[in-house]
Amino acid sequence: MSVGFVGLGNMGQGMVDNLLQKGADLTVFTRTQSKIEAMIDRGADGSTSVASLTRKVDVVLVCLPDVKTSRDLLLADDGVMANVKPGQVVVDHSTVDIATSRACSEAAAANGAYFLDAPISGGPGGASAGTLTIMVGGDEEAYETAHEYFAMMGANVQLMGPSGAGTAMKLINQLLVGVNTVAAAEAFALANAAGVDIQIAADLLAVSWGGSTMVERSAPITAARDFADSAAPVRNLDKDMGIIKQFAAEEGLALDLALKSQQMFARMMEQGKNEHDIAGVLEIIEGSSR
Repeated sequence: MSVGFVGLGNMGQGMVDNLLQKGADLTVFTRTQSKIEAMIDRGADGSTSVASLTRKVDVVLVCLPDVKTSRDLLLADDGVMANVKPGQVVVDHSTVDIATSRACSEAAAANGAYFLDAPISGGPGGASAGTLTIMVGGDEEAYETAHEYFAMMGANVQLMGPSGAGTAMKLINQLLVGVNTVAAAEAFALANAAGVDIQIAADLLAVSWGGSTMVERSAPITAARDFADSAAPVRNLDKDMGIIKQFAAEEGLALDLALKSQQMFARMMEQGKNEHDIAGVLEIIEGSSR
């Protein structure tokens, strides 16, 4: 069986590295020709377009930066869904809205193919290490077909339910990432004001009820104030929190903490801190403090 991968960004590059290292029959496409050539030099095949890649392989994996790009490449007139074959499996690892995932599922089904929404968590480090969490929504048979590739890229792979369930789970995760990142930043602002060393505080919190993954990962970044040019830039979380905000409005959900956190990340974007680490939300807290 052969697999194609579209998108060699911060996450996609680590994912294709693992596919290639673990023996996948791999074809890649991305908009940067030099990245395709680098993968060809390492033993992958390269494709000249999304359409040609789709027609060539059995399973298509895509990992794209935003909803618009996902919709353009998956649903365009000469995109993935327009070129799928009956029985083929298409997987979207991007973080999008539930409506987009369901639209892709319907488009695949109309052509006799299968679609899985399978967003990922673990950051560029997890992508490189092959330890991603992969949350999957869609047909169980299609999931079993694609699972061998998921296992090459992730350590925690779970079928969550029907189409849209994987995307929903990723949004649940991102809601907690956003809120917990802000909560950790507020705790660190308090620590700074009280003269408590942030890393010592984080070590103690790791064995206390107040600890969290975001406290652990944000502490050294915050202590060093190493916010610039991050592999986990605020633009990504701002996008995801915006999707959550839209979903909350559509469903009438009172997600007060999520919406407050979204506002703070939006303020970072307004200040031109698109590439700052998400822990840099501390600067918003400091700017609002006396």
